[in-house]
Amino acid sequence: MIDPQTLLANRFADALAAAFGEDHRATDPLIRPAQNPKFGDYQSNVAMSLGKRLGRNPREAAQAIVDHLDVQGIAEVPEIAGPGFLNIKLTNAFLSEQAAALAGDERLGVKRTDQPHSVVVDYLGPNAAKEMHVGHIRSTVIGDCLVRVLDWLGHHVIRQNHIGDWGTQFGMLCEYLVQVGKADEQTIGDLDDFYRKAKQKFDADPDFAGRARKRVVALQSGDEQTLGVWRALIRVSMQHMDALCDRLHITLTPEDVRAESFYNEMLATTADELEQSGVAKLSDGALCVFVPKYEAPLMIRKSDGGFGYDATDMAAIRFRVNELKAVRIVYVTDARQTEHFHKVFHTAQAAGWSKNVRLDFVPFGAILGEDNKPFKTRSGDTVKLADLLDEAEERAGAIVAEKNPDLSADERDVVAKVVGIGAIKYADLSGDRVKDYMFSWSRMLAMEGNTAPYLQYAYARIQSIFRKVEGLGPGAEGKGDVTVAHDAERALVLKVLQLTSVVDAVSEKLQPHHLCTYLYELSTAFSSFYENCPVLKADTPEERASRLVLCDITARTLKLGLELLGIDVLERM
Repeated sequence: MIDPQTLLANRFADALAAAFGEDHRATDPLIRPAQNPKFGDYQSNVAMSLGKRLGRNPREAAQAIVDHLDVQGIAEVPEIAGPGFLNIKLTNAFLSEQAAALAGDERLGVKRTDQPHSVVVDYLGPNAAKEMHVGHIRSTVIGDCLVRVLDWLGHHVIRQNHIGDWGTQFGMLCEYLVQVGKADEQTIGDLDDFYRKAKQKFDADPDFAGRARKRVVALQSGDEQTLGVWRALIRVSMQHMDALCDRLHITLTPEDVRAESFYNEMLATTADELEQSGVAKLSDGALCVFVPKYEAPLMIRKSDGGFGYDATDMAAIRFRVNELKAVRIVYVTDARQTEHFHKVFHTAQAAGWSKNVRLDFVPFGAILGEDNKPFKTRSGDTVKLADLLDEAEERAGAIVAEKNPDLSADERDVVAKVVGIGAIKYADLSGDRVKDYMFSWSRMLAMEGNTAPYLQYAYARIQSIFRKVEGLGPGAEGKGDVTVAHDAERALVLKVLQLTSVVDAVSEKLQPHHLCTYLYELSTAFSSFYENCPVLKADTPEERASRLVLCDITARTLKLGLELLGIDVLERM
């Protein structure tokens, strides 16, 4: 099976070369799925731009393309419309062949790349010694989706969880824990409370602040007492983070953690290399990189000789290129870090570290409440991530109990977890990540519209069809030839065949919402098919078998797409 868009692009390349010369073979044919079925299945606007470039009437350029275009066995002769649009309609026979090919293809037409790369994806990255909150959900689920897509395409994906576990705040917290005699045993809730009290004391008590700064020096110098306290609070933090990642089915593991402290021994070398290359320069005793367009420099080394997270990020990028052999590095973080990462990328490029490396910054917007302000609890506190997940499961459980009261308590709990967690993740992924989005329980848990429950239900509904097939006797299952005749069958197969181009687009543009939109459109196409094309009550056994194949490839496409988003499916709902 080959993606129709790719196949058409190849045929257009031959036609462009034949019509206008070999130099035009590499011209983008601008083939896109048609937005309206009355204009065909695909459209090409290449004649518009090409005609202008060649000084020819676009309709004449379009006719020249058609005259040299071989789409026999794929599509009807393209229709020239308007000032030079080319409308392309695939043949029913071609769609039937492609659907039958998908029935025997475990990867549903999505081929593994023939140019696999080592790709580092930096995501999650919370600060240790604090309970994770709702703000951590975005980096986590967006990064996990990108990891899944890149891995599915065959790249060597190196997950990196760059947690904050070093610096002034940890000296402050270690000093407080020693002072109150709580250096050994804590829970994550304790640490949250201790951190607030330590910060209050740090701001109000100069003597404590002085001791806290000395504790930072002791930590960085390897003082055993301080390191012991630090290891204990990091251990509690990691247990908390791992438990939440498990609940979210995030693919990060403890082995993927390279925290700020990991790079501590590399900071001096990193600074020296940047200074010796002339990229970083001394300014008032500090070693800085001045980046065009930005007033504040990247601070590599402070005037007192200390290092901050600017230096840590430079050490990390150097390590990822030199040691991990990354060809592409993806950073998934809050849009407020845009300026910082522009400076980091500029510095890496100026130093020659990323000469043959693609650096991608994947920013995301904020989560807002229904009052259009940052999402908070009613009391105004930051929403804890664990509490958010608990509420998602509780709300989903109530909906499940209402919709399907026959489920046992254990079955209801399973469904509630899958639906609740899936709803939160999908709500985050389904919008353009750069934009802020409004958190709404009613919207994300709705059984209709572009939501996870709607897609999960579409999958479960198809599985219910196959459970009914089991009672129809031998030969009832969907196997054999596929016949695409009805408009609803055409629309469904066309949508299934777009999976490859969508997954490729997500891997290139790093925008998961394209996959969400595709799955929603696939589900609505299946709904139309189901309403207009009887499956189990088809007119003939051959027609029933054909339509069962379409049900099967649709269900597998939904399941794969949701898995790439990090969302589970259910056989029953």
